[in-house]
Amino acid sequence: MAGVLASATVVVHFIALIYIGLGGFLAWKWPKSIFVHIFFALWGVAINVPALGLPCPLTALEDHFRHQQGLSSLPGGFNEYYIYDDLIPRSWLPAVAVIAFVALIVSYVGAFVLWRRRRGSNGSNTPDKVATAG
Repeated sequence: MAGVLASATVVVHFIALIYIGLGGFLAWKWPKSIFVHIFFALWGVAINVPALGLPCPLTALEDHFRHQQGLSSLPGGFNEYYIYDDLIPRSWLPAVAVIAFVALIVSYVGAFVLWRRRRGSNGSNTPDKVATAG
């Protein structure tokens, strides 16, 4: 059972990474989801800043299940074990970081623009409505 749970944790971890990278775009459809994404994005940044020393709870959970199977902890952590060199060559990491940052900015700017349009189109706080009220 520990092996199944470790594998499930890996899947959840990949989903979390995709959400951290692209979840801001969900706010284009569901504006209030931006607050959840901000939390995840800040958490993702915080656990990758070595000076803060914050552990990733998903990596800790996977390590727990690995230990129950008699395996050692992930060498170097989740990204080091599953992503670097296997999915993304290390030489691409700076470009991937820039692309991720640009995607985050585009998603947030787009979410803000769409939020403003929706707010204006539903008739609340528009100058015409305010001037004719009363």
